[in-house]
Amino acid sequence: MTIRDVLIKLRLCSEITYIGENKIFDWLQQNPDCQELPLSLIISILKLNGEKRARLIKSFNSSSLQNEVSANKLNSVAVTIMDRDYPFLLKECYRPPIVLFMRGNLKLLNQQSLAVVGARQRTGYSIEAIRLLLPDVVRNNKVIVSGLAAGVDTLAHQFSIANQADTIAVIGTGLDIYYPKNNKNLQMEIAQKGLLISEYGLHTGPRRNHFPERNRIIAGLCECLLVTEAKHHSGSLITANLALQENRTVLAVPGSISSPLSLGCNELIVAGATPVINGQQILDEFYEN
Repeated sequence: MTIRDVLIKLRLCSEITYIGENKIFDWLQQNPDCQELPLSLIISILKLNGEKRARLIKSFNSSSLQNEVSANKLNSVAVTIMDRDYPFLLKECYRPPIVLFMRGNLKLLNQQSLAVVGARQRTGYSIEAIRLLLPDVVRNNKVIVSGLAAGVDTLAHQFSIANQADTIAVIGTGLDIYYPKNNKNLQMEIAQKGLLISEYGLHTGPRRNHFPERNRIIAGLCECLLVTEAKHHSGSLITANLALQENRTVLAVPGSISSPLSLGCNELIVAGATPVINGQQILDEFYEN
């Protein structure tokens, strides 16, 4: 079994945490000549003993885990952080995902991209913002990245599909789970015409912690991130802050000071985000980076 195969198996193993995965990856970086990663070495790296050690051995050697690995390889493309296809911008980020499961056009991974995020309870203002700001962006072959959530995410993906533009959806479930359910057809279309990405195995449903974890991938994949509408302390602002931490350019659509859904964007601008009122401004940020 190759190291990349072991990493995929570990990603799907319920006994391995994010901390454990990253400890193993850190060890591999410090030992670049390593050719094999047997279970005994994994146990040693993680310093497991007693019940934790026994549980890992049982799970890692189980037929159910092997069946899960086979099913994911059959129904998606698994790319590990050790592979050439792994997106280089994401690899530079703090604690990048060790494995990504994907369906669609992997060539989009290393193209210039704009992440578009915003409120789930968006207003018509986001529709107008996307209609006015994104045409120049997609005409210049920038990939639109978002999270396939209700609201602004959905608008961004729908705009891309309608304009024959490239789009990447990063989701917080397995690739075979549709969340929200109303986006089932859109998710299937993105898998065919764009790229669908998850770090979770098949049959994994939505969980609260998955969405901030997904947001770090959205922030890591893009050069620039645009927020159209956001409440104070919203998930979109978390994504924007993650983007800032990764030295990405954060853009915000200014709005009325009386609108709760513009409060987050206006706060970002006060904190140093670039206000945008036309598509050329967004393109200028790509040229300056």
